[in-house]
Amino acid sequence: MSEIEIPEDHPRYQSLLTRHRIEAGVDKGITSKQGLIAEGRGEAFDYLLGERTTESADAAERAAAAQLLLADHPVLSVNGNVAALVAPEIVDLAEAVDADIEINLFNRTPERMEAIAAHLREHGAENVKGLTADGRIPNLSHERAKVDADGIGAADVVLVPLEDGDRAEALGEMDKTEIVIDLNPLSRSAQVAAIPIVDNIIRAVPNMTDHAQELRTANHDQLEEIVDAFDPEAALAAAEAAIREGELA
Repeated sequence: MSEIEIPEDHPRYQSLLTRHRIEAGVDKGITSKQGLIAEGRGEAFDYLLGERTTESADAAERAAAAQLLLADHPVLSVNGNVAALVAPEIVDLAEAVDADIEINLFNRTPERMEAIAAHLREHGAENVKGLTADGRIPNLSHERAKVDADGIGAADVVLVPLEDGDRAEALGEMDKTEIVIDLNPLSRSAQVAAIPIVDNIIRAVPNMTDHAQELRTANHDQLEEIVDAFDPEAALAAAEAAIREGELA
């Protein structure tokens, strides 16, 4: 089933759409088979959230946009699922906040790296980082430790979409400000993030872009006020409450 064949008024439209994009990503060599499992896990949490952006998630996305605009060197980290699901949206966000895009994979092969880079370029990315891998994240023994020294290695703010707990912890130890998109509020990634966003990435990324475009004219103090007012613990508690007690309308 193609995206065109899925009617937008179908009650499971967004779910079917994301499944299709992940399947297409596997066929294209972008997404690993493990990514299929990860997508299913995230979909379960999203179903419990009512497949909607909650008020607390929207506030987190606004704070994330402000934090990215404040950054000296923001980087948006991309894995296979992110590339398959929101490649054009990631490019739009990078343009809105003047961020680098860097590929970072656990199941890293030269073929996957090149396929993801080509896919991002097809959607407008001009300078995709991650292929050089001339830097390392300390205290990681797997392939996610490999980064570009002038990308994630030099970043002050990093967007880490989708569950990636050990790398999130390691980046925090490097004193980098982390923005995490993760539908599980109890994951290590969300728990260590300065700004945890508990929302589906297909909603979160374009919403962050909208907020960033709205905040482009805000001054430094106004942006800092938005970031300082954000409470990550309260946001995680609100997300957990929505999952445990929310109405599945």
